[in-house]
Amino acid sequence: MNPKPIFLCAGGTGGHLFPAQALSIALQNHGAIVHLVTDERALKYASDFPASAIHATPSATPTGGSVLGKIKAALMIGRGLWTARALLRKHQPGCVVGFGGYPTVPPVLAAQYLKIPTLLHEQNAVAGRANRLLARRATLIGTGFPEVGGLNADMRDKIRFVGNPLRPNVLAAAQMPMPAFTGSLNLLITGGSQGARVFSDIVPAAIALLEPEFRARLTITQQARGEDEARVRAAYAALNMQAEVAPFFADLPQRIAQSHLIIGRSGASTVSELAAIGRASILVPLPSAIDQDQAANAALLADKGAARLVRQPEFTPQWLADVLKHDILNPSDLTTQAAAAKSAGIMNAADRLAGLVMSLAHH
Repeated sequence: MNPKPIFLCAGGTGGHLFPAQALSIALQNHGAIVHLVTDERALKYASDFPASAIHATPSATPTGGSVLGKIKAALMIGRGLWTARALLRKHQPGCVVGFGGYPTVPPVLAAQYLKIPTLLHEQNAVAGRANRLLARRATLIGTGFPEVGGLNADMRDKIRFVGNPLRPNVLAAAQMPMPAFTGSLNLLITGGSQGARVFSDIVPAAIALLEPEFRARLTITQQARGEDEARVRAAYAALNMQAEVAPFFADLPQRIAQSHLIIGRSGASTVSELAAIGRASILVPLPSAIDQDQAANAALLADKGAARLVRQPEFTPQWLADVLKHDILNPSDLTTQAAAAKSAGIMNAADRLAGLVMSLAHH
């Protein structure tokens, strides 16, 4: 008799797809057959996802927008629910795992309706809206952080702290030692697509405020959105500085490992990877995040002395210039912060989560 497949449901952002990808690899190491369920928009990101099959179900985000927009989104979710029910009836999965985001709502709701065991994984320190909607009827909830806001106290019995599953390239980067300080500080600025413009505005301006002898001691790698790339390059060229600037780095975990200091947002994947690899950081939470989940994520590292948490209004060129000058003169502080970050890393989160999934699938 063939084992029942396990369905992983994840939306189209890296924050949801990366941990799902890591779990998929762990489950396949246990001999499981894995299918991915996502929405049509995410198919282009998920084409190389490690799964036996990839399915798309209709979905939409009902928050914000006009009343008409919300009605259309609700109808789209209803259509997705109908499609997902047919899909689950056909394949009879042993367990359905949701990673948050509205694309996971139709398949997880359909699984709950069909009495298939469901496990939610919440990556952030504050539960997202989709997971809050699905949590009450979920069989188990795995969390990326020890404490997660937004989940009711009466759900405590089914919450399991597992950490955020890490992809193999992150686990490999975590084995790399911190580069030695040889007079130059390796600075990495990462922003991704969401709210990355602030780094293109602030970081080159901060570096322009430094005296030439401090600028000479910086090696800069910066992720900048496509529309910002040319002006960021021009800003560094005007300072006679070599800087590697690109919209995307496929080997970002390795670049984190090769850096002394990282400046970025504080999405769950970023925070978990900084902890696993063990590097000092300046974290600027996305101010428009609905539940302020990024601020809560950043606090995990800030409270351990592993990161500087700075709100975006305080993240000014002068503030950053002062911090960079301090770090260039006191690199041992970055070594201390890196060790504190490493102490918060959870390397086996994918296996811990896979164990929960397999127990539900076999139950």
